[in-house]
Amino acid sequence: MLLPLRGLQDHAPLLACDRCDTLLVVKMRPDGLPLRGYAPAARGFVLPGGFGMVDRVLRTTAAEVTNWSLEAVLVDEILEGQRWKLGQRNSRTRSWEASLPEIARDLLEVGLGEIEMLIEFRLPESTARADVVLAGVNPRTGADTYVVVELKQWDRAELAYNSDRIVRASGVRDEELHPIDQVRGYCKYLTQYVEVLHDRPQDVHGAVFLHNATENSISTLRARQPDQFGRLFTGERRDAFQKFLADRLAPAPDSGPAKRLLDSKVMARPNLLTLTASELRQATENSLLDNQELAYQRVIEQVRLAHEQHPKSVVIVTGGPGSGKSLIAVKLLAELNRAGYQVQHATGSSAFTKSLRKYPAVGSTALKKLFQYYRTFADYRPNQLQVLICDEAHRVRAVSTNRFTKKDKRTDRPQIDELIAAANVSVFLLDEHQVVRPDEVGTVNEIRTHATRAGYPVHIVPLEGQFRCGGSEVYDEWVRRLLELRVGGPTPWRDEQNFEVRVAQSPQEMQDFLSTKHDAGESARITAGYCWPWSDPNDDGSLVDDVTIGEWSMPWNSRAERALNGVPPSAYWATDPAGFGQVGCVYTAQGFEYDWAGVIIGPDLVVRGGRFISVRDANLDKPLKAKKLFDDQFNELIRNVYKVLLTRAMRGVVIYSTDKETQQFLADLVPRSAV
Repeated sequence: MLLPLRGLQDHAPLLACDRCDTLLVVKMRPDGLPLRGYAPAARGFVLPGGFGMVDRVLRTTAAEVTNWSLEAVLVDEILEGQRWKLGQRNSRTRSWEASLPEIARDLLEVGLGEIEMLIEFRLPESTARADVVLAGVNPRTGADTYVVVELKQWDRAELAYNSDRIVRASGVRDEELHPIDQVRGYCKYLTQYVEVLHDRPQDVHGAVFLHNATENSISTLRARQPDQFGRLFTGERRDAFQKFLADRLAPAPDSGPAKRLLDSKVMARPNLLTLTASELRQATENSLLDNQELAYQRVIEQVRLAHEQHPKSVVIVTGGPGSGKSLIAVKLLAELNRAGYQVQHATGSSAFTKSLRKYPAVGSTALKKLFQYYRTFADYRPNQLQVLICDEAHRVRAVSTNRFTKKDKRTDRPQIDELIAAANVSVFLLDEHQVVRPDEVGTVNEIRTHATRAGYPVHIVPLEGQFRCGGSEVYDEWVRRLLELRVGGPTPWRDEQNFEVRVAQSPQEMQDFLSTKHDAGESARITAGYCWPWSDPNDDGSLVDDVTIGEWSMPWNSRAERALNGVPPSAYWATDPAGFGQVGCVYTAQGFEYDWAGVIIGPDLVVRGGRFISVRDANLDKPLKAKKLFDDQFNELIRNVYKVLLTRAMRGVVIYSTDKETQQFLADLVPRSAV
């Protein structure tokens, strides 16, 4: 029974369920009856003025979906439930109109009209969304049971050449991951990270419903073997799909199964270094989702071709911070190394490569040799490796020659050419908005140009997900618009359930707030733009408090190659807990993640007249001081620097600007900005 909540007349009507203690935001029909309700996703619900959580999921039933479809309000209901803009029509909304009534019909026909449907179910701490999760009980055991359903409108699809994991579908421009693998990834992810399901994988099932397809039109897709987490049904075999649902689901006497799923705690994902250590020693069940798996399979496909037919190829994987590029790199490295391939991982970052050697590869000389620097491959023979994985490839330099290169080794050969030449299959994983130095040339266009000029095919896979910043695609978009890396300009921040944004009133306030997180065992770091000198340590090994803002000061991370007085060397600033006592820069932060980030925006990027402008004279980074660097190049690079710093955190970010007008601008954008 739904009971009205009083005292909230100024807000959207609310009802409380007396059976399950669930709050529902209710849209009322003209006759005063409730039309439908929304329930929060895991971790609770914020009442007005706490509204603003994007992680709400639309809870409904097959009967209700059928009614909405008949009343032509289905899309509006889902858009409103997900807090997307009403009237926003695209391929996603068209798929709702075409596919949701189909599964609702099947549920109704087998007496499951009251099974709860969780529509556009967002996987915790990610941007991946399952089309529908059905929540009920097992008809034989009575245990909570969940069926993850991926709906496709395809009427025809076939396997791509030389792969059983990549498909081409009618009406879809790009190749896609086999839908069985897509839904299988969702199921595995849920059983790994949702606590209530962690020890009960037998209660999770996955299905793909191609309601427009016939058996003949998708026959090659049957080569992918089904299992509990992934089965495929066509419209021609609707009876089999209905039996699948009826065998696994029955309505619960209350809303318990859905509520327990949505209220469950989420288990923390392992950080990259921990995951790498595990993967290198044995295969794990850590899931790749959607285009992450597609990118992985694209590389495996090219490696197989190179082994059988000996052609060279290049794969470029693009994606923003936290989209899973390094996870793909690690999974590829571990799997190919176990399979006996000559494979190596490379970066242009001293801190990143040293950390990979120190932590995941500890105790194994062979594993340490898997991690190299880009400049290493200048001396490799052509095709000396079978696979070269270039992580953080936005940091590829114009040439490998630098001031430390011996005279007889100096060359003007492009570093991209050296990397491509070194292996049969070269993989570049990059984010063009993380190019932060004038000599970094790791862009899609540059790599593609070098590869095609040499006659090698290029395969590009874009990643669209977000697994950092609490899985908040809203935050990633907010940062892009704040720094005007995306059209539209800055927008006010709206609260997110899984990610916090705060503006500190002083650097001391920032430090105090982050200290509480650090003392509680969460990782936290403070970074800043390179706007202060970076001194050598004092004679006694202590660091100089170079970053000075008013009465507050803190040293930069250490320059030393070894620990001094308990302070870690720069390469381990982001990974050693003792790094919290120093301010990091973009070169020590890039490639890493930590729970909480403090970001000091220096005087090299200030707001004037409502928009950010760059100030070259305020920046002390030598590569950015070069006279040959044009103003527009500096402007782009400095925005990329702050984008890197602002997108390192998993749980929240605290921002402070040394410029008064900029500080006020940020405070106006971020509500309740005091920490």
